[in-house]
Amino acid sequence: MFSYDTPYLSGRTPVFARNAVATSHPLAAQAGLRMLAAGGNAVDAAIAAAACMTIVEPCSNGLGSDAFCILWDGSQLHGLNASGCAPAAWTREYFVGKYGADAKTPPKRGWDSVTVPGAVSAWVALSQRFGKLPFADLLAPAIEIAERGYAVPVVVQAKWAAAAALPEITQQPGFAAAFLPHGRAPRVGERFAFPEAARTLRLIAQTQGEAFYRGEVAAALAAHARAHGGAMTEADLAGYRPEWVTPIGQDYRGGGGGYRLHEIPPNGQGIAALIALGILNHFDLASLAVDSVESQHLQIEAMKLAFADVYRFVAEPRAMTLTPAQMLDAAYLAERAKLIDPKRAQDFGPGHAPQGGTIYLTAADERGMMVSFIQSNYMGFGSGVVVPGYGVSLQNRGHGFTLDATRENVVGPGKRPFHTIIPGFLTRDGRPQMSFGVMGGDMQPQGHLQTVVRMLDYGQNPQAACDAPRWRVFGGQVHLEPGFDAATAEGLRALGHDVGTFTDSYQDFGAGQFIWRLGDPAVDGYVCASDPRRDGLVAGF
Repeated sequence: MFSYDTPYLSGRTPVFARNAVATSHPLAAQAGLRMLAAGGNAVDAAIAAAACMTIVEPCSNGLGSDAFCILWDGSQLHGLNASGCAPAAWTREYFVGKYGADAKTPPKRGWDSVTVPGAVSAWVALSQRFGKLPFADLLAPAIEIAERGYAVPVVVQAKWAAAAALPEITQQPGFAAAFLPHGRAPRVGERFAFPEAARTLRLIAQTQGEAFYRGEVAAALAAHARAHGGAMTEADLAGYRPEWVTPIGQDYRGGGGGYRLHEIPPNGQGIAALIALGILNHFDLASLAVDSVESQHLQIEAMKLAFADVYRFVAEPRAMTLTPAQMLDAAYLAERAKLIDPKRAQDFGPGHAPQGGTIYLTAADERGMMVSFIQSNYMGFGSGVVVPGYGVSLQNRGHGFTLDATRENVVGPGKRPFHTIIPGFLTRDGRPQMSFGVMGGDMQPQGHLQTVVRMLDYGQNPQAACDAPRWRVFGGQVHLEPGFDAATAEGLRALGHDVGTFTDSYQDFGAGQFIWRLGDPAVDGYVCASDPRRDGLVAGF
């Protein structure tokens, strides 16, 4: 169904394989492939790659990250929500008392931005339920890399150096000792080793994660929090469990129909991509040129409508006043679609019904298992806090809460905040078609939307869809990636879009990875793509 032309600047071509791992760092992709070659499955490969990513891309994730996963086990889809919960002490009054009545959210950095980290629990849960190889084997490549070190690549170094210029990060306890060797960020090609993280990985491997949540590492985390004014306790860590969930979905008629995009349900923002696709069902995008003003305008407006509802209503499910089913109601989305004017840009409010530092990876094997996995510290190095002796750099997902008592996403004990990271999965007629994802804060659902439309409505192969210049709705503006067609940009301005310039090195245009099934995986295999926006690689055989 695809065209295999290479119409965009990267000139990359897709990779074909029966077993494949796609990540934003070559060493992680190789680690995953090593598990597949040893007789493991796609889950084993994904865990090995995810563990490596905490070492080779610390500017985006770490041992204190959160994670989500959607996987096809050979017969059905499963979802895993391993986002962390607020400490028991976190109430609105806790933050107002410490930071004043004018505070709008928990702080951006430091221990008061840290929820219980969930990524390690995701690795363990996935391995126990679906893995084939011993859990300790899966962490061996990451331990080796952490101990021996690796040469820091170009994109990672740029993000690392950007963080090193921010006192709000570098002055957090433990950060400089861990991530500023020689008093600065590593240079491109310079060796970086992380033996303290290797120590923690060994403890996780030996105890199947127990040390992290109910043992030596948990005790160190809680002690560090107490020493630096945080509320996290050993009880908060011991009580944490990831949650198996049923993915939510939206049918899409592009590409001849039968396709359904699946996302993890709230507290994540994946529902934004589903809302936007549901709105676009009411327009014939395929009749418009792929990079035309008309097509891009409709997609942008659908995304703005989706965000209007998501930012108003999405929170932990038990706190939401609307259900995902209500937000995806077909009649409601048809009414929302009527608000789009093909001739002018608009600002939309919610109907009835924020920033990133993330890695995404995907793996698939010849037996048909496909894994879509995402892991993140948020806002680059997250909270900036690193626990000495253990190399645990912690996310700052607590900053995703609000202190507005009237909102569903208000902070509360044991509650999960609004979350940006989202793995994607596409099926056709109930069968697996593609595991994929895009990184970058609120760019993630926008990347899901744009790449899916390119593949389904316009027949672009995964690598071309990955390479194409993107737009990003951000802060009332539409930011266009370098290389975006100049005439189309002018056309969007003429329709009233505030076309701006985007310069944030963390919040770029959403690098991603894609694995598309070509039939029987044991015979036909997969076609795979990895994004040139980061040092992505597909490894396969």
